[in-house]
Amino acid sequence: MIPFFKLFLIFSLMATSEANNETRDGKQKTSPIIADGATLQLVSDQFKFAEGPATDKKGNVFFTDQPNNKIWKFDTNGKLSVFMDNAGRSNGMDFDNDGNLISCADENMQLWSIDPKKKVTVLVKDYKGKLLNGPNDVFVTSKGKIYFTDPYYQREYWKRKSPDLDGQKVYYLKGKNNPVVVCDNLKKPNGIVGTPDGRYLYVADIEGNKTYRFTIEADGSLSDQVLFVNQGSDGMTMDNKGNVYLTGKGVTVYDKEGNKIEHIDVPADWTGNITFGGKDKDILFITASQKAYTLKMKVKGNK
Repeated sequence: MIPFFKLFLIFSLMATSEANNETRDGKQKTSPIIADGATLQLVSDQFKFAEGPATDKKGNVFFTDQPNNKIWKFDTNGKLSVFMDNAGRSNGMDFDNDGNLISCADENMQLWSIDPKKKVTVLVKDYKGKLLNGPNDVFVTSKGKIYFTDPYYQREYWKRKSPDLDGQKVYYLKGKNNPVVVCDNLKKPNGIVGTPDGRYLYVADIEGNKTYRFTIEADGSLSDQVLFVNQGSDGMTMDNKGNVYLTGKGVTVYDKEGNKIEHIDVPADWTGNITFGGKDKDILFITASQKAYTLKMKVKGNK
């Protein structure tokens, strides 16, 4: 029988080795997705709550600081600048095929299109005459279909204290100011992302702590809802291998079959959102409360 103090020492060493992502011989484990030797690089910690990163065709990343009502730009040379003030309290964002920034502007519960010259077009201002809960995250497919989630999070800058609509839903934009409900059975839909071939859409139910996969039909409707993983998420992204990245307490990565393959610890209270940027789309860009980080990857973004 091994004495208790020796057992304690063995398990302590094993735990330390695992925490440092090392094998028993002291060598660093090789991640299937993170570049060898790569570590998180702080972009800045000047934000009140960073969110909504989206990447343009050149690899520049645009992201929001919703409490300060700004959209920031982090270019492929590492330069950080303010892209837009008075940004409609933008939250989640994505780019359409024409280079417009599609933004969940929840100051007035709207969905915006912002062109490169910062001209704003309101795409959605209500649903059947009632204010939306507050568009939260958005995904644009390769064919131009726009999907967005509409959970209710009471904002301090709103005059209203309760929602106008029943339920928290996922919408497909069938035309200007014509959102169509495509999913209404989630507790609080939040993160949303899809495959580049336009076949599948992933939606996270952050309150239900689950993420689902849907099939995208030709008419924009969703079918074949299946449970992907028993974990919810704030923002989401995918890489070119089909892996799905969920956020919250750091970043958790699942392969296309729903097997956990990686967890990235992020030194922040909450990791809100994530995307791939850079000239080669191989830089993971992470918004995490007051901070933003980058991480060099072996994989690339899927858009």
